[in-house]
Parts: sequence; C-alpha cells; structure tokens
Amino acid sequence: MQIDDLRAAPFGLDDVAIAWVLDTAAALEPAARIAQLFNIGLHGPAEGLAHRIGALQPGGITRFFSEDGAAEAGLLDDLQERSAVPLLVSADLEGSRMSLAFGTGVPNPLALAAGDDPDTTRKISRIMADEATAIGVNWSFTPVLDINAAFRSPIVATRGYGSDPATIRRHALAQLEVFQANGIAACVKHWPGEGYDDRDQHLVTTINPLDMEAWEASFGVLYRAAIDAGVLSVMSAHIALPAFVRELDPDAGIEAARPASLSRVLNEGLLRDRLGFNGLIVSDASEMAGVTSWMEAAAAKVEILRAGCDMVLFTDDLARDVANVQAAVADGTLSQARLEAALLRVLGLKAALGLHRRTKAAPIADRLARLNAPEACETAQAAYAAAPTLVKDVNGLFPITPERQRRVLFASTGIVSPLHGAPTPFALPDMMRARGFEVTEFAAGTPFDPTGFDLVLYAFGEETLLTRGRIFLDWLGLTGDFRYAMKRPWHQVPTAMVSFGYPYYLYDAPRVPAYVNAYATTEEMQAATLDCMTGAAPFRGRSPVDPFCGLEDARF
Repeated sequence: MQIDDLRAAPFGLDDVAIAWVLDTAAALEPAARIAQLFNIGLHGPAEGLAHRIGALQPGGITRFFSEDGAAEAGLLDDLQERSAVPLLVSADLEGSRMSLAFGTGVPNPLALAAGDDPDTTRKISRIMADEATAIGVNWSFTPVLDINAAFRSPIVATRGYGSDPATIRRHALAQLEVFQANGIAACVKHWPGEGYDDRDQHLVTTINPLDMEAWEASFGVLYRAAIDAGVLSVMSAHIALPAFVRELDPDAGIEAARPASLSRVLNEGLLRDRLGFNGLIVSDASEMAGVTSWMEAAAAKVEILRAGCDMVLFTDDLARDVANVQAAVADGTLSQARLEAALLRVLGLKAALGLHRRTKAAPIADRLARLNAPEACETAQAAYAAAPTLVKDVNGLFPITPERQRRVLFASTGIVSPLHGAPTPFALPDMMRARGFEVTEFAAGTPFDPTGFDLVLYAFGEETLLTRGRIFLDWLGLTGDFRYAMKRPWHQVPTAMVSFGYPYYLYDAPRVPAYVNAYATTEEMQAATLDCMTGAAPFRGRSPVDPFCGLEDARF
C-alpha cells in the first residue's frame, strides 16, 4: 500500500488528513503501532473500563451496551479522552434486540426487507446513525450482505435482508449510504458470503459452496456494488470459498477450506485484487470456533494480519498479542510492509471519519436528547407496521376478535437471546387481554388440553441466535413432556402460529392452518402484529425468504 491510496476511494483524504496519518504513525512506538491494529470487546459494567483501555491504547473498541445511555455516553467520552489516538468505536447496529437498549427501537433487516421500501430503510438507518453518533459510536459492523439460501442457517435468518440478492442490494446500499453520510463507517459482512451453509461460524468454519460463476452472480454483485458505493470497511469472516482457491490451485487440498479471516488468497487475491477494494479489512471475532478450530487462538491473531486483515477483532490479552506480532516481524514470518499497510488503513479510516479533528463533545444531556425523538418513534412504528406477513390462513381464521375467539390458550418458549440471558416472556398476552381476550398461558409440563378454548396461539421469539447451532420448533421444550409434544390441537380448536423472529417454523409444523411471520421480538413488533391479527391494520409484509422451506404441503 502507498500513502496515495488514502487519497483514493473509499478514504478520499485531503492533504491535512494525510499529514495527520503520517505524523501519527511516525510518533507511535513500535508496540503502540501494533496496538492500533486491535479492537477490544467491552462487556459488562463500565467501572474500570476506561482505565483499562487507557493503559492498553488499542486502535478501537466494540461496546456491548447496557440500558443506561448516560453512563454509556460518559464511558465513551472518557475512553476517547484517555486515548492518544482517537478510537474507532464500533457496534453491531442491526435493529431489534441489537438496537441501542436506551434508544429508539427499530426493526431488524429481515423485517425491513418484508416491508421492502428502501426509503423506509433509509429513514430507519438515519435514526440508528444519529442515535449511535450521539453517544460516541463511529463504526457499525453492518450492513449484512449474506444471502439466506439455507433455511436452516441460524446465523443469517433475521440479520440479513432475505434470500433475493436484488432485495439485499436495495436495502443494504440504502443503509450503507445513510450511515456513511451521517458519521458512521459501514462494514459489509460476512466476507466472502454466508447463507448457503446451515452451520454457525461461531462454532465451526463454514463453507460457501458456490462455484465462481454463481458466486460472481450473487455475492460478487453485492460486494462490487458496496465497493462502488464507497463502503469504508469489509469484515472478513470464518467462511471458506473453495471454488476460488481451487481456481488458482486445483490441488489445494485442505487449504480450500481455510476461512477467509486466515486467507491471503481471499482477502488480497479476491477482495483487493479482483474486486478492487481499497478500504479497511477487519476480521470477524477471532475467538470464534470458526477460526480457533483451524488454529490456536493466539497464533491466529498473527495469521489474521498476515492474511491481509488490517484490524483484529477481538483480543483478551493485548500485551501478549502485540508481543506475538513483534516476534513474527522479527523472525520474518510477518512482513513489516504488511504491518505498515494495516496501520495506514486503520489511521486512514479514522481520518476519513474526521476523528483527526478532535473536537470537544457536546454535553451528554444535549446528545441524549436526540434519542427517542417523537418523529423517530413514529417512523419506527410505521416500519414495524409494514412488516407482519400472513404466510397462510387456510381456514380463514383472521381477523380474530374477542367475540369469536375470546378464550385463548397461549403457548410459547419465550423470547430467546444468548446475548440477553434467560428467555423473557412475551408482552403479547397482556396486550391481548387489554383488547378483551381471556388469555391462559400454558406452562410446560402441565397437561396440554385445548378443550374449552376458542383459539390456540403459538408464539416463538428466536431471532438469529449466535452459538445455537440450529433453530427449530422444539415441541418437547414447548410442552415439557414427550406425550404432549406429539399433540396437535388444530383439528379440535382453531390454531395459529406466530414467529417473532426465525421465519421457518413451517418446516416443523407444515400442517398448522394459520401462520404469521413477524421477524422481530420487540414489543413494538408484537403490538403491530396484534393489530394485523385483529384486523385493526392489514397484513402488508411480503416474505423476503421462502417460509415454506421448499415443502409443497406446507402451503396447504
């Protein structure tokens, strides 16, 4: 890499910014230069984090936020004040449960794709960017360019814009452009493309099985479009692309299954040389089994840099990892040129965001006042209302009313998220009670008897679940007894199934007569879906995936 590459897209730096990059790099001690190539994940209480990061001086941090907006903004302010070089502050701004807990709740990508209005996606992205920058975030690991082709994929599901590349392109580019116009560096993921493998790269290296012609017509189109749109960064994931490796070396053997995060062939040969990407490449989380099952974790961090990534996500021992990188440079297994190129791109991204112009932040109270604005909440509510999708209703159940379906048996495993602890209950039963329904919540392990009810309503709340391995309708977990797991009530009582997340439960219940996909678990989506189920609003969503999972009988 040459310094003039920072004048080109996507950085577009002027002389002042270039001078800052060069001066900053020159002023850093060798260990500090390497520390700039690492991003540290920050979980849990804020106490002590600022002191820790101030001592380590990494290039960036990813904060997993609490519900206290003032405390989080204060933490990020403190972190920046303690950093000799401004920090990249990143988050996964994916909507729904991945929204800021103290900000406006907004739909996830699959829900936005169901509404399929790119202008709505732009408005939602503007809300997300404005609220994130208000507390100090400047980098988002979105948009997701994955194609949800394998319905059993637990890692794409609600995080992506569906299975149609044209739909994905419309919405992902809308988010990318709005984010970068409003102070958030976008990062498209997961390179070289996820969604054809039904496994989770948190648990195993996954495989993109497409040949290069099919890859170019799908993921190639999406990544080229993002690059043309000026995306500042790409996340290199723990996903292999054997077709490209074998195109270069038909006898590649196990190297064809090497994850992109550890592959110079995929990062430099395909992404940089063939697609022409000049921005920053960041690895996906380096503690994932998709990389640590390939090689030992500490050694992998050095290999990630050698393979063409400019920043390593994450590290639990920065001093150790800096020492390992120094040792690799000393013994010649990692070139100084590779290290310098990575540093220039990290500093170049910071300058592209204007971080070199260190200005005093506005008072926290003034910035927090930008969150949850009435117009933002109205925009989000309209986006939620456009998403619920009536997949099937063979007996004409909807709309439901207290006059016809007053007595409701509600069966659910709750809202499930590995990032948020134990499952939490739905608000939907109380919402239904407020509208005149009598709702009995089924308790797993008790006799499952629909007698005496006018409606059996199943509700599931599983969005994309990291480290879950598989998402499926767990009849045994739902009912608590193998005898009840085999019961199906819809021949006795009208029955409906609603998914507030994973859109493929018809694979496990193809004969259920009424089925709704609502994509997100938030209370706003629950309320919007109830409006649709009761006829207060129409079902307007169109499925961004095949909810029938290729099963002909599931349609009937």
